[in-house]
Amino acid sequence: MRSNETVDESKYLSSDYLKHMFLDFVQMKEFLRKPLIFNRGEGVWIWDVKGEKYLDGISGVWVVNIGHGNKRVINAMKEQLDKLCFTSPIYSTNPRAVELAHLLTEITPENLKTVKLLTGGSEATETAMKLARQYFKQTGNPYKFKIISRYLNFHGVTLGSLSATGIASRKWMFEPLCAGFLHVPPPYCLRCPYERTYPECDVLCARMLEYVIQSEGPSTVAAFISEPIQLSTGNITPPHEYFPIIREVCSKYNVILIYDEVITGFGRTGNMWGAQTFKAIPDIICMGKGISSGYAPLAGIAFRDDIADAFLGEEDESVEFAHGHTYGGNPVASAAGVAALRELIDHDLPGRAREMGAYLMKRLEELKELGIVGEVRGKGLMLGVEFVKDDRTMEPFPKDVRFGVQVGKNCIHNHKLLIRYAPDWIALAPPLTITREEIDILMEKLIAGVKEAVQKVKAC
Repeated sequence: MRSNETVDESKYLSSDYLKHMFLDFVQMKEFLRKPLIFNRGEGVWIWDVKGEKYLDGISGVWVVNIGHGNKRVINAMKEQLDKLCFTSPIYSTNPRAVELAHLLTEITPENLKTVKLLTGGSEATETAMKLARQYFKQTGNPYKFKIISRYLNFHGVTLGSLSATGIASRKWMFEPLCAGFLHVPPPYCLRCPYERTYPECDVLCARMLEYVIQSEGPSTVAAFISEPIQLSTGNITPPHEYFPIIREVCSKYNVILIYDEVITGFGRTGNMWGAQTFKAIPDIICMGKGISSGYAPLAGIAFRDDIADAFLGEEDESVEFAHGHTYGGNPVASAAGVAALRELIDHDLPGRAREMGAYLMKRLEELKELGIVGEVRGKGLMLGVEFVKDDRTMEPFPKDVRFGVQVGKNCIHNHKLLIRYAPDWIALAPPLTITREEIDILMEKLIAGVKEAVQKVKAC
């Protein structure tokens, strides 16, 4: 084929091609019945290989914060490709990686001014937990190795990050997992694990962390890792007191507080970081997704300078961080990251997320008129809706109804709106560049998908 020839990419819808692939968390037998292949994007819109236009209501997968087709990022990557595409992360780095690390320290909270660059969110959470364990071994606390996380949190798919994950359906098939991981109940106010009611509960879910640390022995607990908003179980959003209490407990017992901001970072919640939204600063931030807005695989962690100091010494002391990844600090990915972050900063996209998020939240409240909404929740442009059979009693739909799945499939296949969905909830996270007019289009499509699901349930 000559370079100027156009390929009909719709041919890739054939099972002759697709049968060779496994997608993420997808039953391929089902996917082959209605395959979906995208080949072009612009702003909040994305086109499939048949030429049909979809509104990307989930930013790919909470990734494309600055929107599709951003020329600033694309040109930065092209320019870097003409210069250098790879440097060894073992004994060298490159200007773009240095620039990116410095830029990150200008936007990270308070004293989180040391950065390690990586390529994906699972790498980031695993790296943070390994950093915490090695830190304590090198600072006179060799028995502090346990990692506490929360049920219903998702932290990644590598064996360590999966061990911290608190969703049984994501990990039971790989057990036994790593030793030293514990879980505590989440701040799920709609269905409180302690059967309390907020605010009379005095945020017991946060205070229980101290009980668990004491029960395990403070000298054995290294870190507590948490998503600011629990995405993979429906955008569960904590009360405003939750993280300040968690911060206080971790400081009291010398436990490193890790935020998994792979999704909530880079403007998604209406501030640059979820840490700023919930007004409690961690010791380590895990970042990914929005760091490059999906234009290249990129992630990282930022951590306190005094933690970094424990890894500085002479070569024969062997105190350097014993961890690395081949593509960490890749020059092309770093160029994409620098350009994407400049877009976020120059156009105040976190501020735009606050403004457009407030409007989208208001529009989502309209769904309550249907009597099947238990809660609309989230921050900024990271919002979710939990569905119930009866909004007076909050009784959930029977498991076999899978109402949220019905809504999601209706939206995608009938109305060309991409959303995240599960049996009891849906989630929305459009690019931070979305306009009010585009939100109105999104809601028109979503309301149609929800009403179709309601009619189907009534018919049964």
